[in-house]
Amino acid sequence: MDAADAHLAQDPVMADLIERFGGPLGPDEGEPRTDLYGALLRSITGQQLSVKAAAAIYGRLIARFGDRAPTPEELLADDPEELRAAAGLSRAKTASLRSLAEHVIDGRLQLDQLDALPDEEVIRELVAVKGIGEWTAHMYLMFTLRRPDVLPTGDQGIKNAVMTAYGLDAVPTPDALTELAEPWRPHRTRACLYLWRSLDNEPA
Repeated sequence: MDAADAHLAQDPVMADLIERFGGPLGPDEGEPRTDLYGALLRSITGQQLSVKAAAAIYGRLIARFGDRAPTPEELLADDPEELRAAAGLSRAKTASLRSLAEHVIDGRLQLDQLDALPDEEVIRELVAVKGIGEWTAHMYLMFTLRRPDVLPTGDQGIKNAVMTAYGLDAVPTPDALTELAEPWRPHRTRACLYLWRSLDNEPA
């Protein structure tokens, strides 16, 4: 058991999750990803969709640009209605992708500077883009910037997993979840990975 798990295991419920669902959990720590723009494109296209549906739409999006993420300039040069139809995007998501491209091109969002900012400042920078909300910003912090202490209080899966694991009578509010997760600091990202894994292993 490494230091992060040992810290989390001071919480008896989390200790049980680690025992049941231990093992490699994915890149919750380490060097940030380098495809900072492409990761945001994928996040926006996948918002409020199942993993399968999100992958299909993102696949159609990049297929339009030679099976790679388009540059901001390429995305803005494309006809928005044709892009929407080809990829199966909603009008809102198409507008969000274009807003992201505009923010990157005009310098309002400097992706290569985000890793130097504290978590809360990263969130403020990202949610300034039309259509990017706090949940997407939290996912970006966790899986693109590899921040170790992120708690996505708006994630329904985390709230459901906490309700089950801790035997709560109802899904916790964001404030209640924040309070419950306080002992997990500074490894709340790792704790969330265990909670998501517990959902994946629930009986059918």
